[in-house]
Amino acid sequence: MRRFLVECILQDMIETALLEKKAMQLPEVDRALLADRLIQSLSRILSKLKNAWVEEANSRMNAYRAGDISTADVPPVVAKLRSRFVK
Repeated sequence: MRRFLVECILQDMIETALLEKKAMQLPEVDRALLADRLIQSLSRILSKLKNAWVEEANSRMNAYRAGDISTADVPPVVAKLRSRFVK
C-alpha cells in the first residue's frame, strides 16, 4: 500500500512538472493571465495567512509594549543566521 501511495505522489509531481513546463511555454500575456487566475484561486488561503500574520504581529507588539519580549538589532541577527546556515 505504501509503495502505491509513493507512486501516486511521484506521478502527481511528474504531472505538475509537465504542466509547469507547458505553462512556461505560453506567451507572456497568457502566463500573466494564468498566474492571476491561480492567485485568485488561492485568495481565501492567502487571506487566512495574512490574518494569521497580522494577529501574530499584534501579539508580538503587545508583548513588546508589556515588556515581555525585547528587540534585537537586525545586522547582528542576520550575521548570526548567515554564519549558522550559509556555508
